[in-house]
Amino acid sequence: MTPRTAGSYLTLGQVSTAHGIRGWLLVRSFADPPDSLLDYDAWRLQAASGAIRELKLLEGAPHGDRLRVKLEGLDDRDAALGLSGWWVQIARSDLPPLEEGEHYRDDLVGFEAVNAEGVVLGKVDYFADLPAGPVMVVKGEREHWVPVSPQHLQKVDAAAKRLTVDWPAELD
Repeated sequence: MTPRTAGSYLTLGQVSTAHGIRGWLLVRSFADPPDSLLDYDAWRLQAASGAIRELKLLEGAPHGDRLRVKLEGLDDRDAALGLSGWWVQIARSDLPPLEEGEHYRDDLVGFEAVNAEGVVLGKVDYFADLPAGPVMVVKGEREHWVPVSPQHLQKVDAAAKRLTVDWPAELD
């Protein structure tokens, strides 16, 4: 689950673990494409506890399904391990403008999700990245894990804070 941000930062990744003994990190990127997270020099890391560290990206490259990065001030494995699980946030002002029909995940958290039949499924609680692709977790009377794809996410009404999804209200 990602933390809710105050609006000036968006969560675009999560630190997985240390890589090697010299302070390198492995990071899961939520950006599209994933390596575009490396385009930003200023990273804000946020722990589940709310603690925040602002660090400069020195180097980085794709490494399998993750990114391998070196941040300023992390010089050994212990320092890197201390950041495992922290969220990578980028200032909204540093991000490119969105194209028509594009949305940032953080902006959709809290939106009401309604299926094509008009049944309210609940509210978007968070997004999860699974091997088969990202899903939005909608919590209501039941919990629904809805794939984030054009097939399933049919309409976003930002003014009404409502999503229309192709997803049954009852799924066995």
